[in-house]
Amino acid sequence: MRKIFLFALIALSGCIDPFVVEVPEGPQYLTIEGYVTTIERAHQIRITRGDTYGSVFEGLIRPVREATVVIRDNLGNVTFLQEDLDNRGSYLTPSNFKAEVGNSYTLQIQLNDGKVYTSLPEKVAAPTQMENVSYQSVEIPVEGEVNPESGVQFIVDINDPVEENNFYFWRNSEATYVLFTRPDLYFTPPPGRAPAPKDCCFVCWRDESAPGNQSIFIANDDNFNGLSTTIPAGFIPDNGLRFADTYRVDLSQISISQEAYRFLRLVKQQAEISGSVFDPPPARITGNMISLDDPDEVVLGYFMAGGETKQEIYIKNTELDFVQPIAIIPDDCRVVEGANEEPPLDWNP
Repeated sequence: MRKIFLFALIALSGCIDPFVVEVPEGPQYLTIEGYVTTIERAHQIRITRGDTYGSVFEGLIRPVREATVVIRDNLGNVTFLQEDLDNRGSYLTPSNFKAEVGNSYTLQIQLNDGKVYTSLPEKVAAPTQMENVSYQSVEIPVEGEVNPESGVQFIVDINDPVEENNFYFWRNSEATYVLFTRPDLYFTPPPGRAPAPKDCCFVCWRDESAPGNQSIFIANDDNFNGLSTTIPAGFIPDNGLRFADTYRVDLSQISISQEAYRFLRLVKQQAEISGSVFDPPPARITGNMISLDDPDEVVLGYFMAGGETKQEIYIKNTELDFVQPIAIIPDDCRVVEGANEEPPLDWNP
């Protein structure tokens, strides 16, 4: 009887139709992010549109292509941005563009469907110099794990101007580091899967996009107006590769508007929600972008303009108190994305 019951149960289960969840079509918010500063370079504005959730999580963020993007200042100067064809949805100013202290800048966008969006004007504050930048190892205990996570934290010393209220925002640039691999441990791919040691190459220099910018580092001078102070200004996680030898990165300090600071503070608070009952409920954070065709349309993101200073930093393994065990890559280092056999021409640790 037991066998008959099991056979009947299996037969019935084979006849069950899959349950398809119908997810209602949701809003596809336009998101605009980027900033211009007083340092001359090609500044980037990123335009994307969020997709709705469905039974398959595909295309949740889509680049917005072929838009007309311009930046206007309060003096009537107009700068056209060009779309980066290798990174669709990213629009770049000319390489010689820089914002001027005291001027106000407005971002204007026209999509290929004719819809027009604009930012509120952002006035450029004078940059404040970083008197000194230091770094230190930071260990982060992980519940249930023997080995902690870790990384390198940046600390800046600044002399805050006394004349006005100041707001600060720190960002990392793209970075380069010495990459060690083990080509002598190389195996042929399946199905053969046999030892096939390579003679080259063990050491490369690898470029990577700005690490650590997932965290937001901001400050205002309410508690140190007109004084010298020391502030944590960045953190780069240790993935077992970055700090095996020498790591180079630029740290930028941007003087931003009070409105931009409030926006970043809200984003930071949302990002740090831990999931406890004491957390504030998540909320949609709107920035300074508006639609000229539909004032009720929700547009996400913020266009900032600010005064920037930056410092180049070389982080040396020998000066760190703690680093992760070196991650093993059993192959020629040149096959790793972003790796080069020769160091950059300006490499000078």
